[in-house]
Amino acid sequence: MNRTDILITGLGAVSAAGTGLAETLDSFARVQRNAGSVTLFPTVTDCPVFEVQHIPREYALEGQRTLGLALIALDQALVEACIDDLSECRVGVCMGTTVASQLNDLQFYTSYRQQGSTSLLAVDRYLKGNISAYIARKIKARGPVLTVVNACSSGTDAIGVALSWLKSDLCDIVIAGGADELNHIPYCGFGSLGIVNPGLCAPFDRDRKGLNLGEGAGVMVIEKKSSAQRRGVSSDLFLGGYGSLSDAYHLTAPSPDGAGLKASLRTALAEAGISPRDVGFVNAHGTGTFDNDQVEGRVLEEIFGSELKMLSTKGYTGHTLGAAGGLEAVFTAAGLREGWIPASAGFLNQDEAIPLAPVREKTIISGRYAVSTSLAFGGNNAAIVIGRGDTK
Repeated sequence: MNRTDILITGLGAVSAAGTGLAETLDSFARVQRNAGSVTLFPTVTDCPVFEVQHIPREYALEGQRTLGLALIALDQALVEACIDDLSECRVGVCMGTTVASQLNDLQFYTSYRQQGSTSLLAVDRYLKGNISAYIARKIKARGPVLTVVNACSSGTDAIGVALSWLKSDLCDIVIAGGADELNHIPYCGFGSLGIVNPGLCAPFDRDRKGLNLGEGAGVMVIEKKSSAQRRGVSSDLFLGGYGSLSDAYHLTAPSPDGAGLKASLRTALAEAGISPRDVGFVNAHGTGTFDNDQVEGRVLEEIFGSELKMLSTKGYTGHTLGAAGGLEAVFTAAGLREGWIPASAGFLNQDEAIPLAPVREKTIISGRYAVSTSLAFGGNNAAIVIGRGDTK
């Protein structure tokens, strides 16, 4: 199979930056940051978050906000891919998340603790909330189904799994990406780790003070070129390579030498059959935390050089946890297609310990390839290569 034979035919995204790519790119172009106080749950902590402000009624599923966000992005991606019926296709579904598979059953525990007994409706809803299984049932997919729960690299890993399925001929089309909702547990948990910014996050900035949490979903329709041709669809975007490695250094901190990220990047580049000089830009994980940004910045400079065009889009979306890799893959693909990347929101002053600075303004990009990276708790590191070619 040719390295350009796995096409990206549909993109969908919803986050605080916008619903759909057009609205999102407008926010990017204007460096608009839609952050504010938490409204979704009660809290005594007042750190800004990036909430999705409006979810249409048809996607407002009680107690299953993550599913609603995923379905918004899914429908956008299916429309762009010109798909209205997948029931007769070999379709896989691989989505990344954290909250939807672990944490969205607080109602049950709270009620049980307060009353000593409670309805099992919350548990039933939780058990039916497996994000990939839900999507597969909805679209009548006939193929492999997997939900990846691998902390903040979940969305990127899900897309990597999709690539392997297509190359292994397990299916012809894969719905892949990530989705996550804002939730009380990670909001308090990240706060207890001391890595939440009381103001707006500033990825890679000298004076960064931590991350902001966000929510959203990013979904791709990824398919073999032969499948797209049978459907009469073309795309100049393709998924070229994926790399993943856990450095097992620390439960929450990246390895100081960046060994896992380096290996992930080199594996992804090798699978894509390209060298670092072929990469036009990198959409970095860039959380705005001290350790992550320092390690990632050093690794990117070591591999790609000091002239690399790099940014973090978390200044527009917050850190969306399991959705981050899906959203940022969509943003990376859109950057290649549009020919520009936005200013890395929040960045003002270069850190002397990081030999690379993100772009400070809307920047025209060239080159056929771009990379999106994810660094996660547990020492998980993942990277994907997205390319742009012709439509033949």
